[in-house]
Amino acid sequence: MIETSEIEITFTEDGDHTEARASLLLRGATFTGWGRARRNPADPDVPMVGEELAAARALSELAHALVEGAAQLISDREVGPARPET
Repeated sequence: MIETSEIEITFTEDGDHTEARASLLLRGATFTGWGRARRNPADPDVPMVGEELAAARALSELAHALVEGAAQLISDREVGPARPET
């Protein structure tokens, strides 16, 4: 079986801050992650850096949400809380 899902990342920028929201629809469940980057005023204005950092943080949070979702599904079917390996 092969299943393909896409992660959508939306960026919002306002001067020295970049925010990213990553979302994934997987078998009917939506998982999201959020990340933020702040440019030090002494650093050069390079928007790609802020986008990369914000996206990485959003994807990290998304990964944690997926692990939590899997743990919840396991717990719902088992006796006691699940602790999946990460």
